[in-house]
Amino acid sequence: MSLSVLDLAPISSGGTAGQALRDTIELARRAEEFGYARYWLAEHHFAPGVAGSAPAVLIGLVAAATATIRVGSGAVQLGHRTPVSVVEEFGIIDALHPGRLDLGIGRSGRRGAEPAPARPASTEARVVDGLLVPPPFDWSRLARIPRLAFQTSLLQQPGAVTPDFADQVDEVLALLGGTHEAHVTPGEGADVQVWILGSSGGQSARVAGERGLPFAANYHVSPSSVLEAVAAYREAFKPSDELAEPYVIVSADAVVAEDEARARELASPYGLWVRSIRTGAGAMPYPTPREAARHVWTEADRALVKDRIDTRFVGTPRAVAEGLRVLRRVTGADELLVTTITHDPADRVRSYELLAEAWARP
Repeated sequence: MSLSVLDLAPISSGGTAGQALRDTIELARRAEEFGYARYWLAEHHFAPGVAGSAPAVLIGLVAAATATIRVGSGAVQLGHRTPVSVVEEFGIIDALHPGRLDLGIGRSGRRGAEPAPARPASTEARVVDGLLVPPPFDWSRLARIPRLAFQTSLLQQPGAVTPDFADQVDEVLALLGGTHEAHVTPGEGADVQVWILGSSGGQSARVAGERGLPFAANYHVSPSSVLEAVAAYREAFKPSDELAEPYVIVSADAVVAEDEARARELASPYGLWVRSIRTGAGAMPYPTPREAARHVWTEADRALVKDRIDTRFVGTPRAVAEGLRVLRRVTGADELLVTTITHDPADRVRSYELLAEAWARP
């Protein structure tokens, strides 16, 4: 199936990290039953409402609890670790679960912003062949929050300097392929598919294309630049032993329920959750609809989360499937990577089940 799952291991309000991790493992089992192609785990740090801070550890647990679904990272943040540590971690998992791993690599966590794309995204909202592309979010406001800079510094050894992203990717490929002067065991020769994740038409898209690797573009976090990211990747693409032609997966947020009113209710805490991220507090424990309804929204609050709210796919199975097909058609994606968060884990499982059923219908 051309649908996959992206999971943050969210912690619900009143819940614990342990429960969130058990919910993730259970969701992975159910996603495999529903026929999803991949189950990717994200990497987030200093977030009170996210338990997925160490994707390699969680990937190993998910791989052990499933049998056929591909399991991977969406994404490992190379700004926080060395290529050797990444290859060794995934090499250990592959040794136990061969041929099922996706190593998604991202620039997230690097000091300094990614260079601007050659074709900057429009500053106005627009609809492209049925797909909403909102104005870009100003990420620079987060860079000005001192606490975030302090937290980033804790993820690296004092005085450490992160190499250029392209050089890091090349080192990962060389270590896996056995062409590096150093040899790692487990890791060398591991049957791991390497992906590059990116949110713009900048370096990540170019590196993926130039090395002939599959690329994951980010509509659910950076919807304003998804088309530029995909275009830059395809423009830079060179055939490799891995791929003869470009291969793209595009992420999307979705909540599905039997009727629209129920779906809207389940999705209602999302804006408050995004607000917690974009104000620099880190993702909060995911609230209930009743808890979210108590928040008094200002115009500034609404503007802060508008792009994420407007580009989420929420509704009945048929409506969400139709919306996702528009996303796939406009971006030319080969697959879609769906992330769903609800306060009650059972509602999240049901959302994925309903979506899989609707997607399978003509």
